[in-house]
Amino acid sequence: MPRATLLTTTACHLCEDAHQELSRRAGCGELSLEVVAVESDEGRALVATHRPAMFPLVLLDGRPLGHGRLSRRRLDAALRSGKVR
Repeated sequence: MPRATLLTTTACHLCEDAHQELSRRAGCGELSLEVVAVESDEGRALVATHRPAMFPLVLLDGRPLGHGRLSRRRLDAALRSGKVR
């Protein structure tokens, strides 16, 4: 099962939207979800590694899927193909 990592920050409506969509998909068994706060040690390490231009940052199996508004189309394509573009 693909593993999604959602890097979030506080008071972020795009983070809330991505969390809702990824949680729904996790509930359907499409992926597993890990939510990481940017203020945590793991969050700071992810920011240092991936340097997102904005939040949230979404990783799929450790590879960047996107940042900012979650693209459902890109997520669907990555889940179908098993690869991140």
